[in-house]
Amino acid sequence: MKNILKPVHAGDILFEEFMQPYKLTEYKLSQITGISQTHIGRIIKGKRSVTVDTALRLAKVFNTSPEFWLNIQNKYDLDTMKIETKEAIKKIQPIEKYVLAKC
Repeated sequence: MKNILKPVHAGDILFEEFMQPYKLTEYKLSQITGISQTHIGRIIKGKRSVTVDTALRLAKVFNTSPEFWLNIQNKYDLDTMKIETKEAIKKIQPIEKYVLAKC
C-alpha cells in the first residue's frame, strides 16, 4: 500500500513558512495586506482558498510572485480532487475508444 501524503494547502505554507518566521499574527498580516483577519484565519485553517487578489497582496508583502501562491493553491485543489474523484475518473475512457467503436 502506498503511503499517500495529505495535500498541502497554501494556508499551511503561509503560516509555517512566512508568518511564523516573522512572528506575524493574523491581525498584523491583516493590517499589512488589507485582507480581513477572518479571511486570513480561514486560509490558514484550510477553509478558504487563496484567490488572485490575495495572491497579489501576499506576493507584495513577502517578495514572492502571485504565481507562487496560486500554484500552491492549484496543486492542493488538484490533489484533493484527484483523491475525491479517483473512482469516477477510473471509469472514464479515452476518446479513442469511442471513436474506434463507431468505425
